[in-house]
Amino acid sequence: MSPIVDTGRPLPQPTLASAEFWASGADGILRIAQCSDCGKRTHPQSVLCPDCHGRKLPLHPVSGKAVVVGVTINVQQWLPNFPPPYVIAIVALAEDPQVRLTTNIVGCEPTAVQVGTRVRVVFEQVEESIWLPLFEIDPDADEPGPLPEPENYKSRLRQPASTNRFEDRVAISGVGQSKIGRRLMVDPLSLTVDACLAAVTDAGLSLDDIDGLSTYPGRSVGGMSEGGIMPVEQALRIRPTWVNAGGELPGQNGSIVAAMLAVASGLCRHVLCFRTVWESSHSELVRSGAWASGAGRATDMFEFRHPFGAMSAANWIACQASHYFHRYGDAKDALGAIAVNTRDNASANPEAVYRTPITMEDYLTARPVSTPFGLYDCDVPVDGAVAVIVSAVDTVQDLRHKPVFVEAVGTQMMENLSWDQGTLTHLPQSLGPSAHLWSRTDLRPDDVDVALLYDGFTFNALSWLEALGFCEFGGAGDFIDGGRGIAIDGRLPLNPHGGQLSAGRTHGYGFFREAVLQLRRQAPGRQVTDPRVAVVTSGGGVPSGAILLRAD
Repeated sequence: MSPIVDTGRPLPQPTLASAEFWASGADGILRIAQCSDCGKRTHPQSVLCPDCHGRKLPLHPVSGKAVVVGVTINVQQWLPNFPPPYVIAIVALAEDPQVRLTTNIVGCEPTAVQVGTRVRVVFEQVEESIWLPLFEIDPDADEPGPLPEPENYKSRLRQPASTNRFEDRVAISGVGQSKIGRRLMVDPLSLTVDACLAAVTDAGLSLDDIDGLSTYPGRSVGGMSEGGIMPVEQALRIRPTWVNAGGELPGQNGSIVAAMLAVASGLCRHVLCFRTVWESSHSELVRSGAWASGAGRATDMFEFRHPFGAMSAANWIACQASHYFHRYGDAKDALGAIAVNTRDNASANPEAVYRTPITMEDYLTARPVSTPFGLYDCDVPVDGAVAVIVSAVDTVQDLRHKPVFVEAVGTQMMENLSWDQGTLTHLPQSLGPSAHLWSRTDLRPDDVDVALLYDGFTFNALSWLEALGFCEFGGAGDFIDGGRGIAIDGRLPLNPHGGQLSAGRTHGYGFFREAVLQLRRQAPGRQVTDPRVAVVTSGGGVPSGAILLRAD
């Protein structure tokens, strides 16, 4: 038996469901769960077959041969004892290309691995009962392997359950924002309160009028929340009739959709929604040693990613980008045009964190992070809070500002809710919510005047452009047209405030606020001429959602 290897990788935390998988490589054979009733293979092992709903899904041997369907060379030092560069890949099993593993390709030069490369499993023992399935290039393969075809996700579209639309019973009456910046070193609850009070004032309401609170994700770690509903209510003391907080919503703005439902049902009249981040200060505190941050076992959604050094969404989404590039052609220039355009927009926005314009040369020569992403493909961690007030439509006509109305929401999950088992061509969970959005309205993509599309990475925004139907799949490069198509005076102005790439990662809510200000003709930076309809998306992956807003 080979010795246990200490590679500096985070170790997975085997669960009651996954322990057998992590131990199954002891004899060098890869084993995958397979339904005893219908033969369907799944990974990770579940308690229920997705096809026949059978309950017997024991592990069965497979050949260990696979095809690379997504790949990135990570060059960012995420882990102190696991140095880059290394290859992170999604591989599809030869027996069933719908069954995939996120893994590393080892034993070769990183640039030797491409989408379509045939590989075979090798195991690395990292603990007494944990063998990591890694892969190496298959020396017996003489041609690229087949790639899985995209799923027909639209066949799963559900038609509206009722003609009685909840969207018609709500409006957006106010928005607010705290100071936004890098390493502000301000108590995040203070940022939340600033944004909330600003939104209440913007709406022309008082705290006594607010009867609901909604936020994303509630309590969270790593600078991603002020602590949720409890500390905010303790500060504001509004005594709400309804509250909502959680991370498993249709994107960050799903908390705003939840508020719409509460108002439309008659449970509330005015719901205060808020989102606070302080990632920049938190990172500085960790670096300085002022904030203890212990590295533990990889659990939950990270169990099958972190052991392979796939520490960031930059790695996960880069794999989808590589598949897109392989299927539709190199789109690096299109991604660059998105980055350059958003920085140009941010240069006119006094609230934006980064306002110095960049050129395409700056973009192409920037420090690489995880191929094909470089520094300017990635959004900017900041400190700040944004608040939004959802009100009953019959309360808003006499308020301070002209209300913004909700035309439709897109929330349905049509794709596999996974970073590697489902959509490969685009950002996971951008396709389904987009199709659902258009099923709830008579408006079409050509009716949209301004797009506020989530850009945690440039590829996210490209995915949303195609998913929403502004161009065909693979057509974003022509649509963007070197930046001319998405400029403030282009066919579809994109993220006129600078997006998260330049204005700062306010994690979804910043796009919603900008959409409201654009429709009210109050944008702090570049203002689109007479916009009537805006589309907003949120969620840098799974789950995600889309909202269509209108000025009248």
